[in-house]
Amino acid sequence: MVVAEAATAERAVELAAAEEIDVVLMDLQFGPGRMHGCEATAAITARPGAPRVLVLTTYDTDADILAAVEAGASGYLLKERPAPGAGGRGPYGGGRQSALAPAVAHRLMDRMRAPAQALTRRELEVLQLVGDGLSNLQISKELFLSQATVKSHLVHVYAKLGVDSRTSRWRRRRPAG
Repeated sequence: MVVAEAATAERAVELAAAEEIDVVLMDLQFGPGRMHGCEATAAITARPGAPRVLVLTTYDTDADILAAVEAGASGYLLKERPAPGAGGRGPYGGGRQSALAPAVAHRLMDRMRAPAQALTRRELEVLQLVGDGLSNLQISKELFLSQATVKSHLVHVYAKLGVDSRTSRWRRRRPAG
């Protein structure tokens, strides 16, 4: 039974806080200038006794998948390819189980095996703006982030690329061990 429907991520957060909802089906994109579905997922799942959030979307990039899982999504299903056997029970049947489409599960496992290798979507955006010559302040304004968040993204980018600063030369990492 559908309890409520929201046209925006902001409205979904409001409804999830106000209603007794067991599960939220969340898309990722709600249009320019709107809260992203991952932000809404994080806001919803941060509350005690929060409903499970199941992402149901057409977006299947590594960055989207990881951002949703990191935000607290219990599952990530692609609209055109539902997970076999998910049958609407997996993430909200009372336990902590999750539902992932097979293609998503394989991609997630690959990323988990080599997490330092790939940059997230946001890290790539920040890196592109650094490459364009923007300062941290300019990047924060461009992406609507705090300067501390921009610096945090840059720390992760530097670590993943094996550099110490935006002016460092790239150096190849030696395998651990």
